[in-house]
Amino acid sequence: MSRILVVTGAASGLGLEFARLGAERGDTLVLADIDADALAAVADEFSARGVAVLWARCDVAQEAEVEALAGLCEARFGAPHWVFNNAGVGSGGLLWEHSAADWRWVWGVNVMGVVHGIQSFVPRMLRRAAREPDYRGVVMNTASMAGLLNAPLMGIYNASKHAVVSLTETLEQDLRLVTSQVRAAVLCPYFVPTGIAHSERHRPRDLARGEVRTLSQQVAQLQSERAVSSGKVSARQVAERVFAGLAAGDFYLYSHPDGLSAVEARFRDIQSGLPPGDVFASRPEVGAWLRAQLRRPP
Repeated sequence: MSRILVVTGAASGLGLEFARLGAERGDTLVLADIDADALAAVADEFSARGVAVLWARCDVAQEAEVEALAGLCEARFGAPHWVFNNAGVGSGGLLWEHSAADWRWVWGVNVMGVVHGIQSFVPRMLRRAAREPDYRGVVMNTASMAGLLNAPLMGIYNASKHAVVSLTETLEQDLRLVTSQVRAAVLCPYFVPTGIAHSERHRPRDLARGEVRTLSQQVAQLQSERAVSSGKVSARQVAERVFAGLAAGDFYLYSHPDGLSAVEARFRDIQSGLPPGDVFASRPEVGAWLRAQLRRPP
């Protein structure tokens, strides 16, 4: 069945693969990204193949821009069936070395971007559900395994993705109170080769970081680049798993289900009252390298 599919962060990475898979399945696409040039090229790719596509540059951190996207979607195609609040950015380093601008940027995209998507699309989806008994809608929010775990040097990102998991779990509970036709789902991918390690390139000027990065921020950037580029599961494979999971009615969606063993270990720590365990226990060389880098004499 053809759906209306909304994807933010659609010009690259997971968002692009969500859009491509939707196009292959005959979906109508509503695509958004902060990179207008890259998004236009993506839209042209789909239009040339006869796919119905609407695209708009959109900074999801800006409420008005997401509301405008939802309005365009409704005016052209109607309320969507699947909404993927997928846009995200990353920033690393020791927690106490981040600036207020760092927090506003990451939180604005990763958390408020999801909030804005919920605020703008869910009411439209509920109105359509009230009119059409056969309508079914899903709001899928991209979190991360960092929303279930807490690796060092990723504090802002961890906190933002924990918030996305919490938001989505609560959204599912709230939706159950009012409808059986619209539901939620959350994606928690591990390291997948995408461009998120270089998301600073789209950071707004008014939230720019200083010229000099601290040692921990430099180390975090290098570690992020290594981890993301070493991912063995492709963005395409994640998209296929997401579509299959949504079709099956799954709520929690994973790129690496074997990573749940670390989540289980975390919850054992929570139950026992222990401090967080060593996330590098299975790869001690990584923890040793990080400590060696951060304890270098000045």
